[in-house]
Amino acid sequence: MAYCLLPVASRLLPNPPVNLVLLFESDFIGPARVRLDGRRAAHVRAVHRARVGDELRVGILNGKIGKGRVVVEGEAVVEMDVSLDSDPPPALPVTLILAMPRPKMFARILQSISAMGVKKVFLIDTWRVERSFWESGKLDQTFIDDQFVLGLEQSVDTVMPQLEVRRRFIPFVEDELPAIVSGTLPIVAHPLATAPCPSGLEGPVTLAIGPEGGFTSNEIEILTALGFRQVHIGPRVLRVETAVPAILGRLFA
Repeated sequence: MAYCLLPVASRLLPNPPVNLVLLFESDFIGPARVRLDGRRAAHVRAVHRARVGDELRVGILNGKIGKGRVVVEGEAVVEMDVSLDSDPPPALPVTLILAMPRPKMFARILQSISAMGVKKVFLIDTWRVERSFWESGKLDQTFIDDQFVLGLEQSVDTVMPQLEVRRRFIPFVEDELPAIVSGTLPIVAHPLATAPCPSGLEGPVTLAIGPEGGFTSNEIEILTALGFRQVHIGPRVLRVETAVPAILGRLFA
């Protein structure tokens, strides 16, 4: 165990980590000093292998990014002096309409959404979504936030995505979706579509991705009537956890 409460010469790690240690207001024990415990402290010690004097990339939730210099490295806690001076990367200009996926995929999908810069998600019910998916316990806000945080740390971002649940398809598409798609390019991923997914977009997009098996023909008709353009990303039918990052990467490549 190594402790240092006096100023030490900072140095960058020989192979500095490219990821981020996300900080929260509750971590601050002084104007520019934070104390980490639990998963993040263990990650700093075991993965980053940081020691007293080492600098890591850090960022405050929904705020600036900068550097943290390790000043205390113990068995259970890590303390850093931090300086935050850079903006997080820009968000993707997309609102994601996502059918509730299989529970075993949900965590990975949330992490991918967060890592790729999506900031607004509507989680919806569709005909092919099994009722048991909604009863899996995965909609606990703490669970969702934890997955989003992992995505932010991976991609060096600090702005937390916002997820809203809509359990009734028809009221959502009739009462809310017209306003959501207004001023955007509405796109629905559909394996039977004839048009390929566009790429290199810069303007705002509303992207709808269905469950395993896709949207039903009736649901596609409803979305098409609202202006959604049906697109595919090739001849292969992908799992939702693969399709989400593949389509997002294609749209904004």
